[in-house]
Amino acid sequence: MAPVVGTARKALQNALADAGFPAHVVVACSGGPDSLALAAVAGYFARRGHVDGHPVTVGAVVVDHQLQPGSADVAVRTAHTLKELGLAPVEVRTVIVAPTGMGPEAAARDARHAALEAAAAEQGAGAILLGHTLDDQAEQVLLGLARGSGTRSLAGMRPARGMLLRPFLGLRRADTLEICHAEELEPWHDPSNADPAFARSRTRVEVLPLLEEKLGPGVAESLARTASILQLDADYLEDVAERTFAALAERSGADVSLPEEALGELAPAIRFRVIAKAAADVGGQQPSYQRLLAAEALLRRQGSAGPVELPGGVSVYRLSLAQLQAANRPARDAAQPDGSFPVPREAPRCGKLVFRPQKPPQN
Repeated sequence: MAPVVGTARKALQNALADAGFPAHVVVACSGGPDSLALAAVAGYFARRGHVDGHPVTVGAVVVDHQLQPGSADVAVRTAHTLKELGLAPVEVRTVIVAPTGMGPEAAARDARHAALEAAAAEQGAGAILLGHTLDDQAEQVLLGLARGSGTRSLAGMRPARGMLLRPFLGLRRADTLEICHAEELEPWHDPSNADPAFARSRTRVEVLPLLEEKLGPGVAESLARTASILQLDADYLEDVAERTFAALAERSGADVSLPEEALGELAPAIRFRVIAKAAADVGGQQPSYQRLLAAEALLRRQGSAGPVELPGGVSVYRLSLAQLQAANRPARDAAQPDGSFPVPREAPRCGKLVFRPQKPPQN
């Protein structure tokens, strides 16, 4: 047995152990070297019938995106190979990649994940195995840097996220090719991986090799290590932001508001995340850094201000102290049953940021 095969088997065993040893898993396989190598390693455990003494069965799903001529033939050949590896059931799912406004790669990913989740649910799977490697992780970090993304994006792909497991994030792409060679498998090489029209392809074919050449070997490993470190930071900040949002959020119908005095006292790293969570809570999408800056700038305005439009049809505006007082005045000035008037309460010191969906909620 080639040493890299043993390393890959151990990586998958550890991933399944961390996931609680699911009884049935599904391998997502395109027929490319990475996912085919993962299928071969998973097939080893399928033939044994257990992982470290825990019973397991392994199925597979081949998603045909219909984006290239001959994709149906590739899917059929891949499914045949997977059956020979001992995986069952093996199914081919054909999807339609609809434009989403987020680019063709994101649209294909969304369609693929929907198909994988549907297949996993039908098979009763406890996990979906994806063949992403350390090289994919390094590319993800570089693309995040190029976009000027925040900590969450630079943290890259997680080894485990919900049902999705990525046991090969510690392996190089060359390792998966070696596994395919050792298992006498002929992987399919997706021509889009070398298409310069895609930013990820340019990063893979041009940028990373150039960095390795100019900076020396180990760049990919360093980028992947950076992602691992940032995942810990992002998790902590996310937890603090989630608890802070839950404590500050005030609801009125479909609107969510945040008291600006408390919001202004937060550390910027938490404040921006809380604003993003408020937008998401009313149905918005993750705002860009520029949009978050625009929303956050409302805190420094005098009087009512806005709206600032955020992605996903969300408007955010500042409700001033005067407006809050005016809204409370009818109830405050109303006479009591005995004819007396209540003692005015102290007015709020600051206003609020109000997040309002511009689209009616879907039933």
